[in-house]
Amino acid sequence: MDFSLIINKETMEIINKMRLPEEVEEILKVCPKITIPESRQHLLEISVGGNNDFFEIFYDVPEKGKVLEATVARCKNGLAVNYPEPYMRRRVPDCLVVADNGETDKPRFVDRYGYDFDELRQKTFEWLKKQNLIVMPFMSGGEEYGYPSLLLAPENAGFFATALADIQGFIPKKEIPEGFTPKAIVYLAPPFRHTHFSGKQVVVHNRLENLHELFSYNLYPGPSAKKGIYGVLLTMGEKEGWITAHASAVRIITPYDNILTIMHEGASGGGKSEMLEQIHREPDGRIKVGRNLVTGDEIYVDLKEACELQPVTDDMALCHPDLQQGKKLVIKDAEKGWFIRVDHMNEYGTDPHFEKLCIYPKEPLIFLNIDGVPKSTCLIWEHIMDAPGKPCPNPRVIMPRRFMPNIVDEAVEVDVRSFGVRTPPSSKEKPSYGIIGMLHLLPPALAWLWRLVAPRGHANPSIVGTSGLESEGVGSYWPFATGKRVIHANLLLQQIINTPGTRYILVPNQYIGVWKVGFMPEWIAREYLARRGSVRFRPDQVTPARSSLLGYALNTLKINGSFIPRELLQVNKQPEVGDDGYDKGAEMLNEFFKRELKQFLVPELDPLGKKIIETCLEDGSLEDYIRLLGDYR
Repeated sequence: MDFSLIINKETMEIINKMRLPEEVEEILKVCPKITIPESRQHLLEISVGGNNDFFEIFYDVPEKGKVLEATVARCKNGLAVNYPEPYMRRRVPDCLVVADNGETDKPRFVDRYGYDFDELRQKTFEWLKKQNLIVMPFMSGGEEYGYPSLLLAPENAGFFATALADIQGFIPKKEIPEGFTPKAIVYLAPPFRHTHFSGKQVVVHNRLENLHELFSYNLYPGPSAKKGIYGVLLTMGEKEGWITAHASAVRIITPYDNILTIMHEGASGGGKSEMLEQIHREPDGRIKVGRNLVTGDEIYVDLKEACELQPVTDDMALCHPDLQQGKKLVIKDAEKGWFIRVDHMNEYGTDPHFEKLCIYPKEPLIFLNIDGVPKSTCLIWEHIMDAPGKPCPNPRVIMPRRFMPNIVDEAVEVDVRSFGVRTPPSSKEKPSYGIIGMLHLLPPALAWLWRLVAPRGHANPSIVGTSGLESEGVGSYWPFATGKRVIHANLLLQQIINTPGTRYILVPNQYIGVWKVGFMPEWIAREYLARRGSVRFRPDQVTPARSSLLGYALNTLKINGSFIPRELLQVNKQPEVGDDGYDKGAEMLNEFFKRELKQFLVPELDPLGKKIIETCLEDGSLEDYIRLLGDYR
């Protein structure tokens, strides 16, 4: 008896259980082989082509021959995936294009490339028909509120399927329900980046009436398996009137059993994953707040007992309307696993808790841009080199959330919404927008504006070719959205109006004036606010920031008996910056806000939103913003 025929018959019976588009049925009828993953272990085996310790992923490209796209090394603690081209090791910010004729502010395929996408769509389907394929059902956004979805990928790109399965979950072969009808389909076709896009990363969204098609023409999972699925959720939410926030969230329990939940938003590199980390300590246990670039002075604080952290989300927070029930925003994780950047892990002992999770995982992990050797232990501080002496700035590990200790699976109320900004050094001689103090309190109107402009910020490690003050746009998730800016601006504003019990803060990372601080501001703010609980700030504890865009600055910040110097709270107090240096940096920030906000002044904008933006364009005061939508709550 031909055992392969039995396997094929069983597989086709499962395929026939699903309700698939005709084009997908045609592909699956004629492709040489179909593999439907049976378990995570099965996916890991597919990722290395069976029992190989080292697996190379090649594709035949006309006029180029065999092109090596990626390698996979089987290490003791997981699979180390690497790309021969440094360009493929992080996301390109403008790789998303829209192929359909629906409403969008994003580039259309026909406008960028000069021909209708249907031509390439058919070529993609013809290519897939000739491949051994992985067919993997999953739910975009989780079982409870998510959408049935499907991946079609060449079998040799098994690590991509495993990465997607770890991030969004998957439905094993024997658990696929009768009548499974995908609302989204991901088609993976890596060689087309060479034949049609000059080697560039491109992800095409094609929004049909009852199906969201996503064509991934590259093998780095960031723009498609990660942010592409995020785009699917944003499209669904745009139709239904809700958003998936670009945010991490953590429930914090103080040594005195007070509980506070912070949701931290921001552009890539804004500190979302770091908000879930324990505060980093020196070998002697002290906490190094920062180092002065001019004088070399260093500031330390003692914190004998840090708060307990219970992670909720890492990057995508569902704000589904069925969850909302009171005056505070309620969220739930939209992911099954987290795509965690570890560029700040430069040596052993940086974050012992997370290092232990990666060295001794419950099951093998997927590592990207980490220098992993077959049969060795993959170490997250050994980053692959982009060039001699230049480590890749975007090393990643995909951590299934079920592996995380103290994880929170249920929906949670958000007490504080934080927004993180990567800031450069700033001084009198070289002023910049690095004038944000360690912790600012924002009235709701300003909180909305920060989410509209969402600065990508200084030295972004996740994105190719960015410099200076650039915007990631509405909610900081705009690079992944497919629709209209104004719709998301209105959704964000209504969300803020409808959740008056949630308060807003702003924190920098990397630099405060001339002080190198890394991610310490958000860790200190987290510990400080959790210990304060719901206690309101007295008028003498805060002062309007010198720049009205920064809301309130603190006059004092004391944590566990240690005072943070005022010059880290109000940057103009730094002698190396002063009022003049601060004001020049504030003007840069003002110009950036005005430039980015003007595009939202369209007829569809909420009238209140129009007033808030006009206040900014007219250099409004903090009091002007407060009159429009209330004070820090």
